[in-house]
Amino acid sequence: MSVILQVALDFVDLHRAEKVAEEAIRGGADWLEIGTPLIKSEGMNAVRHFRKLFPDKMLIADMKTMDAGRAEMEMAAKSGANIAVVMGNAPDSTIRECIQAGRNYGIKICVDCIGAIKIEERVADIEKWGADYIAVHTAIDDQMYGKTPFEMLQQICRKVTIPVAVAGGINSENVVDAVNAGARVVIVGGYISKSKDAKTATERIKNAITENRRVSTTLFKRVTTDDIREALIQLSTANISDGSHRAPGITGLYPINANTKLVGNAVTVRTYPGDWAKPVEAIDIAKEGDVIVVDAGGIGPAVWGELATHSALQKKISGVVIYGAIRDIAEIRKLNFPVFTKMVMPAAGEPKGLGEINVTVNVSGIQINPGDWIVGDDDGLMVIPLSEANVWVNYGMDCLERENRIREEILSEKSSLGKVINVLKWEKIRDGV
Repeated sequence: MSVILQVALDFVDLHRAEKVAEEAIRGGADWLEIGTPLIKSEGMNAVRHFRKLFPDKMLIADMKTMDAGRAEMEMAAKSGANIAVVMGNAPDSTIRECIQAGRNYGIKICVDCIGAIKIEERVADIEKWGADYIAVHTAIDDQMYGKTPFEMLQQICRKVTIPVAVAGGINSENVVDAVNAGARVVIVGGYISKSKDAKTATERIKNAITENRRVSTTLFKRVTTDDIREALIQLSTANISDGSHRAPGITGLYPINANTKLVGNAVTVRTYPGDWAKPVEAIDIAKEGDVIVVDAGGIGPAVWGELATHSALQKKISGVVIYGAIRDIAEIRKLNFPVFTKMVMPAAGEPKGLGEINVTVNVSGIQINPGDWIVGDDDGLMVIPLSEANVWVNYGMDCLERENRIREEILSEKSSLGKVINVLKWEKIRDGV
């Protein structure tokens, strides 16, 4: 049995799923999965719709059934699905009922192990009951914490003889790991569904499978601690905010240059207004790539200028954030050094030495701890807690990837944002209207 490429259509709008499906099929996709979000959004009509569009394609209804197994398998079968999915965490009785219903209605059953407790101890029984496939699946939210399905995949493949599918962050680089671990069905979602060109993305991952080689990709992979800076360079502050439930950023501070990009770990300074001693001392403490964040009370006199900037450049510091005032901005602009400040004025204060370095500061209601990631661009500043950086960055990358696809749909279809994402349909219902 050759390895099958299954494309997961995890959309909430039918027209967007249809477009990706058409592109993916042209790129060589073997099976199409009607994703759970699409089924919840459009009901079984989504399966019927795709059966009419692609009468000869293998269709998987990702029902994620947890109860009422017979009824849901019957719905899937009668709507045109070839395979339907029941959860590995479902009661034994529900899984067996789905398998029996599958035999009755002529539909194959896949048992999805996402989040299942001690599933490696149950898969032998699941196979005995007559399941057709078992899927090893890392949840999207778990992927954001850096989890992958490959270790569990190896364990499950050693315990069963039926085909094992794998899902969860599969891309053209790591699909080789899935195949080598024993997967017979590779389920790919975001790498294809969020790509600008789903046809090309499908071709690339098919080539990676067929040739058993890694095909490099910039997007569609989740970062670890070592990759955070590189990922943040790609992300906008808007991506980061969107990815973390519209998290607020620092307000009231602005870059002195347009097209500014600032990324680095915070070296924090709390100083008395106008006292520039601690900001200058922080330059000597900061490491290459750091960002100096100064809380000077939000008022003048200036605590930063041209000479401090030259010093920061010698240390290869990424930039400075001043909740207070700076001066010499004409010279600083020429140096192209990223600076965010609340105000500009010619008068500087005196180096009295008051204040502290690498303490928690608060700017416009946002707490900043030493080491937190600071990201700045023309939209403003975001603070990413160091302890949660991987998760914030991965959710931000997810937003960037989705936006890339939406932008391409707007341009290629000569459409509008409202039409592409069907904004009217998803307006919140108020007062029962």
